[in-house]
Amino acid sequence: MKKIVLILLTITCFHFTGCSDDFVEVEPAGSNADNFFNSAEEYNSALIGAYDLLQATFWNVLTGIVASDDYAAGGDSFNFDQPTLQNINLMSQTPSDENQLRDIWGLMYAGLNRANYLLEFKDKTDFAGRDQVVAEAYFLRAYFTFELVKNFGNIPLKTEERNGVLRIMDARVIAEDEFGMTRIADIATAYQVIEEDLKEAILNLPVTQDLPYKVTKGAAQALLGKVYLYHGTYDQSKFGDASSVLNQVISGNQYSLTTGSDYSVLFDNVGENGTESVFEIQYTGVEGASWSCITCSQGTYFPKFCGPRSPYDNPDYEAGWGFCLPSQELYDLFEDGDARRDVTFYDLRDAQDSYSQGRDDTGLFNLKYMPRKGNRNLSSDPLNYAQNYRSIRYADVLLMAAEAEAESGGPNAENYLNQVRARAYGDNSHDYTAAEGDILEVIYTERRKELAGEGHRFYDLVRTNKAASTIEGFQVNKNEVFPIPLIELQLANAQERWGQNPGY
Repeated sequence: MKKIVLILLTITCFHFTGCSDDFVEVEPAGSNADNFFNSAEEYNSALIGAYDLLQATFWNVLTGIVASDDYAAGGDSFNFDQPTLQNINLMSQTPSDENQLRDIWGLMYAGLNRANYLLEFKDKTDFAGRDQVVAEAYFLRAYFTFELVKNFGNIPLKTEERNGVLRIMDARVIAEDEFGMTRIADIATAYQVIEEDLKEAILNLPVTQDLPYKVTKGAAQALLGKVYLYHGTYDQSKFGDASSVLNQVISGNQYSLTTGSDYSVLFDNVGENGTESVFEIQYTGVEGASWSCITCSQGTYFPKFCGPRSPYDNPDYEAGWGFCLPSQELYDLFEDGDARRDVTFYDLRDAQDSYSQGRDDTGLFNLKYMPRKGNRNLSSDPLNYAQNYRSIRYADVLLMAAEAEAESGGPNAENYLNQVRARAYGDNSHDYTAAEGDILEVIYTERRKELAGEGHRFYDLVRTNKAASTIEGFQVNKNEVFPIPLIELQLANAQERWGQNPGY
């Protein structure tokens, strides 16, 4: 999958980081737009370049995990070795915190702009399959933009009216554009433009693809349903839209829940790209990383964060850095007989002498993304695990659909909830009953258990207005989003034009 085109590297300055005059004046090392996009191969090369930035989203997942109430940041007991993560865990992040927050900002904009590059020239050359390539680019732009909006709010975007609808411009953000750009009006409007990209993508995406990394119609529909749920925080009519599109994913019969012994290895390599995978971010580990170029990797080092701290010796798992530590409260939420408990937690509470205990140690670790032996390119630094991220699982689709149905008065909320529970317990003995109370609250709790350790909980709490009552230190009208990294405001000369997010 990793096939970065030089042209993309030279023109994608809207990483904001490093966009100095010296950088702008560097002559391109490869092709430029005047002699590119002349063949199907060149369009597909540009598309691969946009897909490539999905591999950087492990920063987003890690950050979302430690921001939630269910996971502690962890790390070294004697110093704050990842201060941005540890501040986020305490809800004390500031605009001066960089590292992960600046990586999310810069890398997601870079991905958005790679998609923009293809879309700017989408009509230059006709060839068989062009409509599908363009549709994939619209999906990718929507995905990167959604990651930015849910983390930073109403971000700066170049927009225009097309056919009476506000859209993101099909044009690159080039050097110096950031000095005139403004933020989109509000978060609800940001979700609206994302929805328009996804609706356009759905029209020309196939039901199946020949390569696992490529997006399908079902993936775009599922993401659209998710965006509608987020939009529903500001406009309740969107819950009906979410129900409609998520029901289309379910009725399409393209996906099913992994069951039995296959479920126990759902997050192992043998469980990748299975029947439950709606959209999965691929990590091959073929090309190794180094500390000087972490983003050069085809793999991920998210698992390294999640393993027990060295010295730790185990036949199945490598030592890690002791981050993203599950809480005892989360563990206790799972009943006996719930198969998800053994898939979610790696339990060393009775073997604490076997590893070096770090900050916030609970003896519990995030089993879904542990550093599994044999998963890493051993010729590189320990940054290159070939372990896919399940961005959208069918279980998530069922629970999103259940929530949308409950919010909009649909008839299927109990059915969808019960399907997820039946997989967890192996039978229908735990079907929902009215004695449990409000079904919407029950669905929220089911999401908490089903998706634990996958980076969704914090954002679920924010969009359902439950974060303040759940996350210690969370301040309303502030911590719903993260601060824009101060250096990015300064580089774009945008302290006044964009302003900082409220409360920061």
